Amino acid sequence: MSKFSYKGYATRIAVILVSVFLIVYFLPRENRFGYEYELNRPWKYGQLIASYDFPIAKTDAEIQSEQDSVLRSYQPYFLFDLSVESQKVKALRTDFYQGKMKGVPVSVLPHLSDLLHHIYGMGILSGDAADNLHRQQIANIRTVIGQEATSKSVRDIYTTRTAYEYIMQADTANYPRDMLVRCHVNDYLEPNLTIDSVRSQAMYEDLLSTVSPSSGMVLNGQKIIDRGEIVNHSTYNILRSLEKESLKRTNPADGRWMVLLGQIVFVSIILGIFSIYLGMFRKDYYDKPNSLFLLFSLITLFPILTSIMVERNFFSVYLVPYAMVPIFVRIFMDTRTAFISLMATIFLSSLALHGPYEFILFETVGGLTAIYTLKELSQRSQLLRSAIVVTVVTVLFAVSFDLAQGTKITDLDRRFYTYLVINGVLLLFAYPLMYLIERAFGFTSAVTLVELTNINNSLLRKMSKVAQGTFNHSMQVGNLAAEVADKIGAKVQLVRTGAFYHDIGKMANPAFFTENQSGTNPHDELNDEKRSAQIIISHVSDGLRMAEKYHLPKSIRDFIATHHGRSKVKYFYVQYVNKHPDELVDEEAFTYPGPNPFTREQAILMMADAVEATSRSLKEFTDESIRALVDRIVDAQVDSGYFRNCPITYRDITVAKDVFVESLKTIYHTRIAYPELKSGHTEPERGSRGQRGGFFGGGLHSTWTRR
Repeated sequence: MSKFSYKGYATRIAVILVSVFLIVYFLPRENRFGYEYELNRPWKYGQLIASYDFPIAKTDAEIQSEQDSVLRSYQPYFLFDLSVESQKVKALRTDFYQGKMKGVPVSVLPHLSDLLHHIYGMGILSGDAADNLHRQQIANIRTVIGQEATSKSVRDIYTTRTAYEYIMQADTANYPRDMLVRCHVNDYLEPNLTIDSVRSQAMYEDLLSTVSPSSGMVLNGQKIIDRGEIVNHSTYNILRSLEKESLKRTNPADGRWMVLLGQIVFVSIILGIFSIYLGMFRKDYYDKPNSLFLLFSLITLFPILTSIMVERNFFSVYLVPYAMVPIFVRIFMDTRTAFISLMATIFLSSLALHGPYEFILFETVGGLTAIYTLKELSQRSQLLRSAIVVTVVTVLFAVSFDLAQGTKITDLDRRFYTYLVINGVLLLFAYPLMYLIERAFGFTSAVTLVELTNINNSLLRKMSKVAQGTFNHSMQVGNLAAEVADKIGAKVQLVRTGAFYHDIGKMANPAFFTENQSGTNPHDELNDEKRSAQIIISHVSDGLRMAEKYHLPKSIRDFIATHHGRSKVKYFYVQYVNKHPDELVDEEAFTYPGPNPFTREQAILMMADAVEATSRSLKEFTDESIRALVDRIVDAQVDSGYFRNCPITYRDITVAKDVFVESLKTIYHTRIAYPELKSGHTEPERGSRGQRGGFFGGGLHSTWTRR
């Protein structure tokens, strides 16, 4: 096995392994329920029977509502400190008798003592404690004195601020406010109620424990739901409860490793099957790194995107335009590979979903529709039409699927159908992305080929001025080659574009090529067959340099390199051999650099180029002479082995020869011979009714052909 083969196998294995790693890395690995369900949507699986007993869990909203109801009776415990009152009343009396309240009559002392006794008897809370009770909407508390707890309304309890205001306004007629201010009432107000955290928390938890997290039981063997039944609120709660119980019964550590193993095997099998397909039916893609990289990039990118959306709960996966995969593969490769790529992408993407059944159906239908509607993209309108058809077909399929599952039209999920429409709009982004793929992977789309065949572009316009004969020859070769490609199922636009540019190198020395000469032949002045042959051969290398300068795609440059293959410049080779019969001729000096054609389109161009150029030297254009010319040229190319490395068949070559013959007969159709006017008769004026051809001015004969 050659180094190249080892390198090719290593590349394939590396690409597959990288794809497996990336896809598996992004796949979600949490333990999952295995069923996907939505409220008021039909159950899309078979009959579901409970395999064990489990409780029907209440919803978070239901539990929260019941807890709020229970907590309305919650009364936190506060310790009543009786010593605070005696300390503050004693301090009041001491301060009064020590003269700290100057100008205050003695009658104020019993008044303040009574008020403090009342306030402390009701209880004083700190400002923070009162705010906390208000925030929790607690109406009553339990005050603890010794072993006895008494329920008390929060509204009857004071804070230091409300106690101060109560004292200041108790009897303003006998005890004015300015008098009480001199008593420094705030100094004798202190909270005597403090929260009993341990006892309060215990009561809080006891109340919450009275709220049951379930509202019933489902018994082993009980039917839960059957296919087509609508998931109502009751069934939804049961399914949600089954999901919780199922996940709770699964060991997260064991499950994670098993899930990872399953994902690796699943992804490896799908990519392995895809690789086997390429090896059996499209081995040429293995030999082209750009084809291999594009295929595996697309198949890897969309599952990664799906996994990210599922993992982060970012919108819906039905927004992702999976139909782009077959569109790109169909444009740059072929239909069968587009279908296989679509299925591989959908299967790998479905692994990230909880219930992939509908997803696989809808995306398969959308992808197949895209393949069918987009045979070859050459205009923007084709992509718009394809996107519209894909959207309409997918929406109709989704509606019919829902109706078949028993869903009423009024119950259809409009949000889901909105996603499908947005998906169709996103398909339009395939057009600008196609340009990026061309640049990144070195492909050439039909749109680019159509743009290159515009004769108003700078390179073709230059050729029409500098080498008009070569320009006309290229147009004729393009028509011949395109006709053959259409007949044998080759790429018509590619071979036509390649024909337009295959001889651009002749612009470097246009006068040295017969089709551009008008009497004088520069080769006669050279009188050097080797030099003349090198000038002729150089139009290939000159063409390649010009193609690089004008950034022509590689597929077009390949036509320039292969349109003569490894053939010889026979005219000068034969002349040289005849002049030097005793010399050992260096045939390489008269041989084109090649390589020989390696695609069907390049083989078609090689045949068309030789046939069109040689047909100009025919002296008579009869069916026999044209047939003999075509057979001689094409058979010589086949016998020389120029098509040995390209996948063209003998049947394709036979069809090509027939097309060449018919086309050349049309191009070089023979005219009828007109009789001469005998003497004694005058020729009627041009354009008169008496002339053959009536009002056609005598020009009708130019379109007649010999039958």
